[in-house]
Order: sequence, then structure tokens, then C-alpha cells
Amino acid sequence: MYLGSDTPRMALSDSSTRRRIVVALAIAALLSPVATVPATAQSVQGPSGSVVVDEGETVDGVETVSATIVVRGTVDGDLSGAAGSIRIAETGRVNGNVQAAAGTVVIDGEVGGNVEVGAGSFDLTETGRVDGSLDVSAGAITVDGAVGGDVRASADSVVLGPNAAVGGEFRYDADEFSRSSDATVAGGVVEDESLSGDGGIGVGEGDQLLPSWVGSAYGVAVNLALGAVLLLAFPRFSRGVEDRVGGGPLVSGGVGLLALIVTPIALALVAITLVGLPLALVGLAAYVVALWVGSVYGRYALGAWALDRLGRPNRWGALLLGVVGVALIGLVPWIGGLVDLLVLLLGLGALAIALRDGYRGRNDATVSDGEPVEVD
Repeated sequence: MYLGSDTPRMALSDSSTRRRIVVALAIAALLSPVATVPATAQSVQGPSGSVVVDEGETVDGVETVSATIVVRGTVDGDLSGAAGSIRIAETGRVNGNVQAAAGTVVIDGEVGGNVEVGAGSFDLTETGRVDGSLDVSAGAITVDGAVGGDVRASADSVVLGPNAAVGGEFRYDADEFSRSSDATVAGGVVEDESLSGDGGIGVGEGDQLLPSWVGSAYGVAVNLALGAVLLLAFPRFSRGVEDRVGGGPLVSGGVGLLALIVTPIALALVAITLVGLPLALVGLAAYVVALWVGSVYGRYALGAWALDRLGRPNRWGALLLGVVGVALIGLVPWIGGLVDLLVLLLGLGALAIALRDGYRGRNDATVSDGEPVEVD
């Protein structure tokens, strides 16, 4: 599947869009207290508070995670990133492609390439123009400008305004769709329910679909792979995490809930200063990894608890039973989500306690093995 003649397109399902939006808004929330950073004559890369390309300015490209991105000048290359809001003003132009995740995206200006966006809302206004193709998945989509190529729009609400001029096909999936009689679409308007991703994951060309169970099977496989690495590389530590879940589930769950809530707040406080911003981003990455590791440890501990009750303890069997069992329960509406959350809290809390105890143990060993200190 392609956005244009030589640019690959990633199919956007509703679920993948929601994940993109959540990540974008979460990161933007961390960065929002940081001061606005004007663009320079070079490429804009890395995290910033707010990126602004002023009218009359030209930058090579924009690749960033920011609270806001505003283009009033010219971006010679591509614009890609995540933000709370992205706007290409009427005086702004992006000569390359736009690939972004944001809460809101507004295009009043021009884009010379293709646009691929996951957003809460998307608006191509009557002054906006996209020379290439437009691929958007959002909560609400309005197309009232010019698009040189095809349009793919998936949303709760899709509006094709009176000033819309689409050079290719307009393909959409929406609960509510409205088209002005003044809108022109050279390739015709087609309703395509597969754009929502309900049937599977889009790959390749021709809208071929993989069955939806492939994603679940992949999740099981990667969790099993991570669990195997943890058991092989840290056998004693993994056993300690298991014991903490089994011996004090309420304590582990409580610590997990505390870590889940307090850590993002702490990272936001660290990110307030420019000096603390890099540290906050590193902490955010570590937090995401900890969530995954804690989730896998929670599954492993649940499987170990079940096998212990059956009198057949086996760490590899526990890993397999926990990962596959939670995946199967996850297929049940509501209950599956609740079990996933409980397993995460148990594993994350036990992981935090084990890391704390390990740190204390090393400090105690250092003090006991150290040389006597003379005090004057």
C-alpha cells in the first residue's frame, strides 16, 4: 500500500491511532511547561517545548516531540513528530512529507509531499493544499482544501467541504459522513469499512489484510521472549519477584499502583527545567520499559502461583501458562482489561520492591566489607 509513487504507507487502524494520540499527548504534557523554542536555519531535531518556524524563516526539516509545532515559514524537507497541536499556517509551506501524531492538526498552508496523520481532529482548510496524498485517522476529519492525490480518511465524523478539490479517489470510513455538492473528487468517493482496521492489520499493496489474531499471537510471542530473557539472565532476581507477588499480593499491587501514578508526575516535574528535560526523557523511556517488564513478571508470577497450587512448580511452565492464560482472558470484554491492569500492578510493584531491596543489599554489603573509617 502506497501513499504516492514511491512513499510507503502505514495503514492506520482505530486502535493504532488511539495509541499514537495517547503517546503524543502524554509526551506533550511532559514538555508543555518548557519555553517556546524558535526554529533555526538548520534541521530541528529532538524534543522541544514548542517549535515555531516564523514567517520568512527556512529550515531543512523538523523532527521533534513538542507541546506545539507551528510552521509560518518554510520547511524544505519533511516534518515529523508528536505534539499536542500542529499547525501549518497560511504562510507556511512544507516541501516534503508530513508524518505526525497530535491532538489537533490544522493545515492552512501548503504541503508539497504526502500527509500521514493520526490525531484527535484534523482540518485541511479552504486555503490549505496537499500536493501528494492524504492519509488520516482521527476522531473528526474535515477536508475543505485541495489534495493532488488520493485521500484515505477514517474517523467518527468525516466532512468533505465545499472548497474541497481532490485529484484522486476519496476513500473513507466514518459513522457520520457529509459531502458538499460543490466539492470535486476526480476519482470518486468510496466508503471502505476496512479503513477502521476491524478486520485485521493492513500490509503491502491492495488492502490485503492479516487476521486480527496475528496481533494477539505476536504479543504472546514477544512477551514469552522477554520472559525467557529475564529468567535466563536474572534467575534469582526473577524468583524474588515471584515470591513477592505470591507472599504479599496486596503490598505488591499497592506499590505498583503508586509507581504507575507517581512516576509520570515526577517526570513532569523534572522536565520543567531545560536542564532536567533530557533526564526526564531518559526516565520516560525507562518507565515504559519497566511497565513492559513488570507486566511480563506479573504474568509469570500468576502462572507460578497456579502451578504451585497444583503441586507442579516449574518456572518455564509458569511463564507459558501466565502469558498465554492472561492473553486468553484478555479476549473477554471488560474482564480482560481488568485482569491486564491487575497483573501489571502486581508485577510492577514486585519489580520495584525487588529493585529497592537489591539496592539496599548492595549498600549493606559495601558498608560491611569496607575498611574502618577513622574519625578525628
